[in-house]
Amino acid sequence: MDLREIVNELKNFEGVTRKKGIKEIISTFKFNDRDYNFNIISDFGDDAAIIAINDKDALLLAADGIWGKILEVDPWWAGYCSVLVNANDIAAMGGKSIGMTSIIGIKDWKICKEILKGINYGVDKFGIPMVGGHTHPDANCNVLDVSITGIVNKNNILKSNGAKIGDKIVFAYDLEGRIYEKFSLNWDTTTMKSKKLVRDQLKALEIVGERKLANACKDISNPGALGTLGMLLEASKKGGYVDIRRIPKPENIPLIQWLKIYPGCGFVFTASEKDVSTLKEILEEVNITAEVCGEVIKERELVIHDGKDKEVLFDFNKEYICGC
Repeated sequence: MDLREIVNELKNFEGVTRKKGIKEIISTFKFNDRDYNFNIISDFGDDAAIIAINDKDALLLAADGIWGKILEVDPWWAGYCSVLVNANDIAAMGGKSIGMTSIIGIKDWKICKEILKGINYGVDKFGIPMVGGHTHPDANCNVLDVSITGIVNKNNILKSNGAKIGDKIVFAYDLEGRIYEKFSLNWDTTTMKSKKLVRDQLKALEIVGERKLANACKDISNPGALGTLGMLLEASKKGGYVDIRRIPKPENIPLIQWLKIYPGCGFVFTASEKDVSTLKEILEEVNITAEVCGEVIKERELVIHDGKDKEVLFDFNKEYICGC
């Protein structure tokens, strides 16, 4: 597959295109002209909103809804992933998760019981309690939405909009995993791992924040590797130049599939060149492979190349991914 085909495939990838609706939603909410007795440090566009609670600390608030197709095909996996994706959102901000709440809509109690088993497995694996929520026992369809709260020192936050011109773009994955049997775009790296390792992987992001080793970070999610990077660059009002050959990848998975993958443990960072070596060392201590794959540039375009050709994947002067 040549670069032009890759660009066309990714621009029309559902994981990317379904983000466009975010712009319409967030345009409804205006914060500057309202009176609140707390400081909103960051709202839409980050993996979690940031609310200052004192001179030192901030709360991190995030939520994820699980695709209906996952609930119907594998409700256990849906329940488990509802914990995993929220845990990664807090970690990507450099924070520590402290608790979750859920909204469960039940049409089929058999499916609900499998969802709850998956949630329980995730709670036990990641050590993040489910402490409340709401249940619809007579819903028209099965629904699962989970919110999470974390905490972070205000000086240690990893944000999406902090990329600086000249930063190195670092993709980082736990490559020791498997394609989940029922979903070809899910890379499972956690169900078979010890509690200690998966929790240490989340803790590693806290250390990155504490040591200020990255200027921006996002966990790789539904838009895949380059779609997630695009969201980061869009929020930072910057561009990027990426060698797609350098993105860490298992040998037996085609590149185009990997670029769409939702990994159990995967992040993209932008970092000063002087901090890259230490950043990689911290991640590699917890089985996360990290590689410099490109650089942040002034021009507001995400350009990909393969050593021979180059193509513009996203031109943020003309288009947007989520409009944050």
